[in-house]
This record gives sequence, structure tokens and C-alpha cells, in this order.
Amino acid sequence: MAEIDAGEVLPNDRMEQQALEGEVTQIHRGHQYADEGDTFTIGDETFEVVDVTHRTLGDLTDEDARAEGVDDLEGYRQLLDRAHPNFEWDDGSEVVRHRFERR
Repeated sequence: MAEIDAGEVLPNDRMEQQALEGEVTQIHRGHQYADEGDTFTIGDETFEVVDVTHRTLGDLTDEDARAEGVDDLEGYRQLLDRAHPNFEWDDGSEVVRHRFERR
């Protein structure tokens, strides 16, 4: 267990704000940025990483998209297209889910 910077898990201020509001409770990233038990702080609130799971983009569901602050999987795909130039969705691409809870 380590105290990590919130930016290691959540890549921008918007997502940090969504975590504070309870709209974002997980994020999939291309690499592992935290371990289970790690904590991070946003403002005065502490969050704990409760699950780190290796998956593929093809594993993602509408439920995953909602946990990342998007309405559905199609919206999540569009978000990735906007955030990453030259992004192409490949169901076999490996990603890492970082799920966290307010402590």
C-alpha cells in the first residue's frame, strides 16, 4: 500500500471532480498505475484502490462506461476517440481497470 498522486490514476481535473461527485468509480488505462490498497487524495477526500484487473477492451460493458462517468459503451468509445489521436478500438487491446472507493 502506498499513497499515490491522484493524477496517477485519474488523468485530468474533470475526472477528479467526477470522482469527488461519485460519478467516476473506476478507470481503465493502458497500463497499471496503482496497486490494490493504494490510496490517493482529492481535496480533503481519500480514495482507496480496491481492485486492479487486467482486461481487454472487448470485456467492457455499458456498466463499465457508467462507472467511468459516461452514459454507455458507445459514449465511452467516442470519449477515447476524442482523448487519444489516431485511436482505434480493438476488442483484443489490453487495458487495466483501476476501481476505487471513497474511504
